Amino acid sequence: MKGGIINKSNVAHLRPGAALQPFAELTPERVLEAAEAAGLEPDGRLLALNSYENRVYRLGSAAGFRVLKFYRPARWSDAQILEEHDFSAELAAAELPVATPIVLGGRTLFRQAGFRFAAFECLAGREPELDAPGARELLGRTLARLHQVGARRPFVRRPAIDPQRYGVQARRTVLGSSLLPPALTEQYERLSALVLERIGRVYEEVAPIRLIRVHGDCHLGNLLWAEQGPRFVDLDDCAMGPRIQDLWMLLSGEPAEQQAQWAELLAGYEQFGSLDYSELRLIEPLRALRMLHHAAWVCERWVDPAFPRAFPWFGEARHWEGYLRDLAEQLAAIDEPPLLAR
Repeated sequence: MKGGIINKSNVAHLRPGAALQPFAELTPERVLEAAEAAGLEPDGRLLALNSYENRVYRLGSAAGFRVLKFYRPARWSDAQILEEHDFSAELAAAELPVATPIVLGGRTLFRQAGFRFAAFECLAGREPELDAPGARELLGRTLARLHQVGARRPFVRRPAIDPQRYGVQARRTVLGSSLLPPALTEQYERLSALVLERIGRVYEEVAPIRLIRVHGDCHLGNLLWAEQGPRFVDLDDCAMGPRIQDLWMLLSGEPAEQQAQWAELLAGYEQFGSLDYSELRLIEPLRALRMLHHAAWVCERWVDPAFPRAFPWFGEARHWEGYLRDLAEQLAAIDEPPLLAR
């Protein structure tokens, strides 16, 4: 079902100083007022959930618990948010276990006191334990079904996970940030350029790369596990990307461990989908892009007080020294043999 369309620009509604402290005025009282205005009938129970990019709350209501997500001002356009909502609804219609936005009065996107928000069903589940027998295979099957839906049509408004956005733009952000110590600027500039050059060569060698709608941020923190298997709780970073984007973050440990984990994932995935095995060469470039993007994300969000509290060490030289060592190791990893297809 389509969400309601909000015609006014989100940027036009930003309050003075909102870019510096985007959620300063989002008090518990305003959260409850927003829930009531949307027709959720809150009962006063409210719990802030762990989230840096947006502000997320578990809300008690007459219909049970709901999850309210207040979107970071100016990050996504209304059209991009509604694409996220439509994708969630499309996945749910295909019986995929995903948290979907609740339709109220024909809409899924709401505005209150300058904030845009949506209400989602509150899914129950526990932390995933992928080492449990059959868990990775089940997750592989589920992701293959998700990709079946994602391949039906492209996103029109949402971005792509690619070297330009996650690499070139991220590098520019870090180089322009005061958090990067001046003494390390030249080293970062040189090393990040080498990483991007190597990533570019791999992308050229693997091309053409087919992009589909993917979850985009498929790590264990965005999964819950129920008796029936995995549940996807957040599609905030859904984007156009290669299928392998939703698989590589589920691998960890030494190469031999990752190979064994990959075999389990693939055994499930191939029951419902097929993978271009050349995408295996993209795993380490995608990991490098995530490293570049994460550093830029924190730099860009530093003016939000939540980020210095969460990452108090981020501006220290020792952090950047360690980061540069990790980035150098990742540069070498890009040239390592990829996982075996089987």
